[in-house]
Amino acid sequence: MKKILLVGLLFVFLLSSWLFSASQRHINLITIDGAIGPISVRIIDKAIESSLEDSAEALVIEMNTPGGLDESMRMITRRILNSEVPVIVYVSPSGSRSASAGVFITLSAHIAAMAPGTNIGAAHPVSLGGQMDSTMGEKVANDAAAYIKSIAGKRGRNEAWAEDAVRKSVSITENEALKLGVIDFVSANLRDLLDSCDGRKANLPSGEKVLNTKNIEIRRAQISVRNKILEVITNPTIAYILLTLGMWGLFFELSNPGAIFPGIVGGICLILAFFALQSLPVNYAGLLLMVLALILFILEVKMVSHGALTIGGIIAMIFGSLLLFESPVPYMRVSLVVVLCVVGATAAFFLFAMGMAIKAQKRKVTTGDKGLVGAVAVARTPLNPEGDVFIHGEIWRAEADQTIEKGEKVVVTGVENLTLKVTKRE
Repeated sequence: MKKILLVGLLFVFLLSSWLFSASQRHINLITIDGAIGPISVRIIDKAIESSLEDSAEALVIEMNTPGGLDESMRMITRRILNSEVPVIVYVSPSGSRSASAGVFITLSAHIAAMAPGTNIGAAHPVSLGGQMDSTMGEKVANDAAAYIKSIAGKRGRNEAWAEDAVRKSVSITENEALKLGVIDFVSANLRDLLDSCDGRKANLPSGEKVLNTKNIEIRRAQISVRNKILEVITNPTIAYILLTLGMWGLFFELSNPGAIFPGIVGGICLILAFFALQSLPVNYAGLLLMVLALILFILEVKMVSHGALTIGGIIAMIFGSLLLFESPVPYMRVSLVVVLCVVGATAAFFLFAMGMAIKAQKRKVTTGDKGLVGAVAVARTPLNPEGDVFIHGEIWRAEADQTIEKGEKVVVTGVENLTLKVTKRE
């Protein structure tokens, strides 16, 4: 009975502690540092849900981004515009930027702020999968301009500048943004920003809310390990390396059946690479060239081509690597240094393997009947012309081209029907 009572008291204590903690005034803080993509959507969506669940006063998104995917940006802005918890976007720390997709996200926030030494702008849409013709480019620009104007209008921000950010790719500093009515505050740090937001009204779908953020507790939301891993592998360089490792793993498994480990590692790397590729601007011609390179490398092992297939595979891999991610923005491309290192390592390995195979083919046979040719034997009996010889610890029947006395050394010149053809050693 006492145990049940103690357990009940402990449960009540923990529940009370949780309710007291949740009831404390606080804001949640997350950091978005890098390109906007599907993982950014997951992180922000989860942060908004958590802020609603624990009754946070607001959610602060500390952001530094060069831009990102249009679809991901639109999903984030929709989520912010319809959020029942006030969202504050803070371009920070100094040296950060909110470019391209980041401009839309910043303008969609209930409160937008920037740290000293930051900039915002350059939101002209680009095709991450290659060049657009003039008609399509105009359509995309018009759509983006209308979208950003509607966002700026809803939040009472400078619509004319927002349109220029899309059509003319203009970019401004934090002080210029404050002067033009693009943002609400320039704050040196997060505490200064929260103090400035105190008493500010946020228009939520359910109505107006007055922020009470003076001396409020700051709770940094932790990004899950799963999202951290997914965020890393969606980097184009990491995706390219995973794709290459997957190809290597499959090659080793198919060239050495039963090795198992290379096949497992290769399969995992390929699955992760394909997950990353679905959210990146992949050029399918480049991907097909990479697959062709793998096929040529495997065929080199299965058939004799004297290196032609290996050379073809290296050429296919070089062009495939260069074409794999076709994008005008650098953060959506693989570094040329990485491409050269990976292709160079692959070429060096296969050229080394090819050289060893050619060397092995030219090496003198040392086993079987043919391995006896050129070896020296000792006549165990007189050879006139046939007799027995001793070679490699074995007694063989031998036939000589001249009379040879017992104990003399002879050289094997051939093998015929288990009889050695020998001649007297000079």
